[in-house]
Amino acid sequence: MKAHDGMYIGGEWRPAAGQDTIAVVNPADEQVIGHVPAGTAEDVDAAVRAARAAFPGWAATPPAERAARITALRDVLAARKEEIAETVTAELGSPLPLSQAVHAGVPVLVAGSYAELAASYSFEEKLGNSTVLLEPVGVVGAITPWNYPLHQIVAKVAPALAAGCTVVLKPAEDTPLTAQLFAEATEEAGLPAGVFNLVTGVGAVAGQALAEHEDVDLVSFTGSTAVGRQIGATAGAAVKRVALELGGKSANVILPGADLAKAVNVGVANVMSNSGQTCSAWTRMLVDAERYEEAVSLAATAVAKYVPGERVGPVVNAKQQARVWGYIEKGIEEGARLVAGGPEAPKDQGYYVSPTVFADVTPGMTIAQEEIFGPVLSILRYEDVDDALRIANDTVYGLAGAVWGADDAEAVAFARRMDTGQVDINGGRFNPLAPFGGYKQSGVGRELGPHGLSEYLQTKSLQF
Repeated sequence: MKAHDGMYIGGEWRPAAGQDTIAVVNPADEQVIGHVPAGTAEDVDAAVRAARAAFPGWAATPPAERAARITALRDVLAARKEEIAETVTAELGSPLPLSQAVHAGVPVLVAGSYAELAASYSFEEKLGNSTVLLEPVGVVGAITPWNYPLHQIVAKVAPALAAGCTVVLKPAEDTPLTAQLFAEATEEAGLPAGVFNLVTGVGAVAGQALAEHEDVDLVSFTGSTAVGRQIGATAGAAVKRVALELGGKSANVILPGADLAKAVNVGVANVMSNSGQTCSAWTRMLVDAERYEEAVSLAATAVAKYVPGERVGPVVNAKQQARVWGYIEKGIEEGARLVAGGPEAPKDQGYYVSPTVFADVTPGMTIAQEEIFGPVLSILRYEDVDDALRIANDTVYGLAGAVWGADDAEAVAFARRMDTGQVDINGGRFNPLAPFGGYKQSGVGRELGPHGLSEYLQTKSLQF
C-alpha cells in the first residue's frame, strides 16, 4: 500500500520532526503493508500553527463557497471509492463488500449532507432586539478511531469545515493510510492550505499533544470512555470545548408480539458487522421468557452464516483479539451458556475471533456490562416490559439501541423510556441527518446533521 513518509501540514507533505515510524499491519494475514511517521509534539505544534493561520480566511469564506469545497471533497471521495475500500480492507481487515458499501460509501453520503447544510444553514437569527450570530469555534483537534476510519474522519471534518473551522486530524495508528488518502482528497478538492492538516502518531504522544495544545479551541474525540475521561479532564483544565463519542453497550429489545425471527436475524447481523467493532452495536439482546429459547435457537442458526474470513473479518490487532477472548472466557467463567463460538482461534493466521453467542446471561455479568468490541452477543431474559426496561437501562452507557414491537407505536413508547441517544424502531434505516451521540458515559455532544454542525459553532448576540 502507498504510504506518505511525512505529515500533511499547511497544504503540503512535510518531513516529520522525528525519525520514528509506525508499522501498519494487515490483521487478516499479519503482514506489514506500510509505515507512517510517528508524530511528535513538534509536528502537532506545526499543524496547529498552520490551522490557526488559515482560520481567519476560512471563517470569512461565504458559506456557499465552503459548501462548494465540501461538495468537491465529496466528489473526490466518490471517485476514489474503490481505492478507499481496498485500503480499509488492507489495514482494518473488513471484508471488501463491507468496505465498499459502508467504509467508503457512507462517508460520501455524510460529506454530501454537510455540503447541503453549509449552503442552507442559518448562521444568524433575530430574537427581539438582538441579532444572534453563530460563528466558528476556531481550530479543531480531531482524534479518530480505527473501527470506521474514514466515516469518523468525515463525521468530524465535514461539519467543522461547514462551520468555518480549521482542523488538525490525528487518526488511529492502526488505520493511518485511510487518513492519508483523505488528506490527498482535501488537496484535490481545492481546500486552502492549512484548513485541513494531518499528523499521524500514537495517542499518548501526538493525541495528547493535540488535546493539550493551547491554540486548539475544541477537541472532538471518538474512542474509549477511559481515554475520553482523560481528554475531558485535560480540556476542562484549559476551559476548552470537547465533543466525545465514547463506548456503548446497547440493548436490542424484542417485545412480546414482535416478529422474532426478523428481530433476531437483524440483531445478529448488527453485532457481527465490522467484526463487532462498532460502538453502537446491539450487543445485548433482550427477549421475553416465553420465547427465550426460540430466540437462542434462531441466533445460533443465524450466527453460523458468519464464517471468519468470509462474512466476518478479523479484529484489528493481536491486543484486541486477546481482549475479546478474555471476555469470552469471563462469560464462561461467570456461568453464561456458550451457544456458538468460543475463545479459540478459528484460523491459523490473522487476528480472527469466532462469532460468539451467549445465552443465560444475567444483567450483572461482566459480558452484559462492559464493552467487548468484538463479535460477541449476549442474550438476556426478561419477565415483563418493565423488567426489560430496567435491564436495558442498567448500564453506565447510553449510546444506541433497538426496539422491536408488534407495531411502531408500541416500540416508540418503549424507546421513549430508554436512557440512550439513538434507537432504531422495527429495523429503522440509517439517517445521515439524525444526531448521533450518547447519554451517560457514552459521551458529550452529537455528530451528524445540523446537531453535528452546531458542535463547531459558538454564539454571539448583538443588541440594538
